[in-house]
Amino acid sequence: MRKRQPTNPGEILREEFLVPLGMTQKALADHLGCDVKVINRIVNGRTSVSAEMALKLGAAFRTSAEFWLNAQKAVDLFRAERRLSKLPAPVLKAS
Repeated sequence: MRKRQPTNPGEILREEFLVPLGMTQKALADHLGCDVKVINRIVNGRTSVSAEMALKLGAAFRTSAEFWLNAQKAVDLFRAERRLSKLPAPVLKAS
């Protein structure tokens, strides 16, 4: 189990892209063709980065879609590990 929560993709978006570029959430939303509320929810960690948004962010910032999805996946798995008290035993034994 991981001890430290992975960095949220919204925090990465804000700290590594928006702030250094001096770009507002509104400007990014306009550039991506989405509502500013979508970007705000991602930045504030209230919604996940979808595959479609990962493609858009990757194209806009010259990163891969996988970069954004992997960041989201790490956060999702961390949260799931915290929610689950016990995992099932393996179905098959290794030989």
